[in-house]
Amino acid sequence: MVSLYLKEVRGFFSGLTGYLVIVIFLLLNGMFLWIIPGETNILDMGLANLNALFQLAPWVFLFLVPAITMRMFAEERRTGTMEMLLTRPITESKIVISKYLAAYSLVILAIVPTLVYFYSVWQLGTNVGNLDLGATLGSYLGLLFLAAIYTAIGIFTSSVTENQIVAFLFGMSICFLFFIGFDYISSIPVFSSIELVIMNIGINEHYNSISRGVIDLGDLIYFVGVVAIFILATTVVVKRR
Repeated sequence: MVSLYLKEVRGFFSGLTGYLVIVIFLLLNGMFLWIIPGETNILDMGLANLNALFQLAPWVFLFLVPAITMRMFAEERRTGTMEMLLTRPITESKIVISKYLAAYSLVILAIVPTLVYFYSVWQLGTNVGNLDLGATLGSYLGLLFLAAIYTAIGIFTSSVTENQIVAFLFGMSICFLFFIGFDYISSIPVFSSIELVIMNIGINEHYNSISRGVIDLGDLIYFVGVVAIFILATTVVVKRR
């Protein structure tokens, strides 16, 4: 399992994929946070906080995470190496978890450099360090959980098709549905009686809750549960194929 995980990680950085993901994530967020004028520009807002980063990052990951995961199983099946992988002395569930952890590790590596933004905002306050640490740390935790779900969804969509583009589009669509889609569905008048139930199926409600710095057990169960469901679903697909 460890050897497969390391193989996948090396695969990201033996080409341009790993570097491109990190650079694109930092570049897009950095441009909106510091360069492009607007509501997300920290200097224009005049407030020492990173709220804009945690509003932008889920949308950037909506495209980047499916781009990372689209090849994980689709490429294996297209090239015929999936059969070779399944003959190794490792269970299907461990194969899925290894690939999941490799992709998720790349996502975490993309988030880590944003701590430079944290340090910059920390220094830019009227009083150095005038930053809501609880909300900021909660937001980082929420972003990690959100990325964990995106990655699990991406791994699942990669397992159901041999076409990487289809896996990318399918993964992006499901990520969008879970991030903001259920909020739109809950606003439809016919669902008014179960509006809160539908909203709680989506990520956004739980993501915003953690971003306020409140670590609720229900939110943690939600994130872990959704990741587990998609990993289990991926394992079932791999076994059947």
